[in-house]
Amino acid sequence: MTARSSTARARTRSVQLPTPISFLPPDAAATLHLVRENLRLLADLTARYEVGHLDAPRHPPAGLPDALAFRSPRQVADYLGPEMAGLPQEQLRALLLTTKNTLLGCVLVVQGTIDGAPCRLADAFREAVRANAAAVLFVHNHPSGDPAPSPQDVSFTADAGRAGALLGVRVLDHVVIGGGPLAEPVRFASLRELGLYAPEPGDVGGGAEARRRETRRCGGATR
Repeated sequence: MTARSSTARARTRSVQLPTPISFLPPDAAATLHLVRENLRLLADLTARYEVGHLDAPRHPPAGLPDALAFRSPRQVADYLGPEMAGLPQEQLRALLLTTKNTLLGCVLVVQGTIDGAPCRLADAFREAVRANAAAVLFVHNHPSGDPAPSPQDVSFTADAGRAGALLGVRVLDHVVIGGGPLAEPVRFASLRELGLYAPEPGDVGGGAEARRRETRRCGGATR
């Protein structure tokens, strides 16, 4: 190694890259930073709450065991009401359940508007079938604050009950969450309690097993 090459390498090591210069005025630079942070937050929220995402079971509210099991509409309202009562737009969510009505997950089915959340039946059951759920509880909110079911709510639930029977996923109920101050008990209505919906007769022993029985009956084959 020559003295000249050693000197050149030493000079190379001592050279430092210049600090990046921002040509934006201070106010614009601060605004750009804020926009980037908001985009990052929106990306995180989208990844967590996008349609089709199954939430991990959360800590149960008072009165529910560690393994969340839903036995009444009030338990459903206590579980999702604090999140949904104050939403400015309608959402349709589904609680995916085992044969013992314990929670497998919660899925956002449809993000609606201020006065509706139209939903295709295929979308309503997509995650239930994927999760091999035995039953499902539908829950949606009314931003108006009045939890009284609409004719569209009644019609959707009846159609979903019939479709679920064919898929081997039993629709147990449809709970409507009303608005109101968070300090008050969450207002809700159960279509089943109001006599506006009755589950299809027959027990579903498991989504996958029911679908296998239906496939064998139709002469198909499953693996």
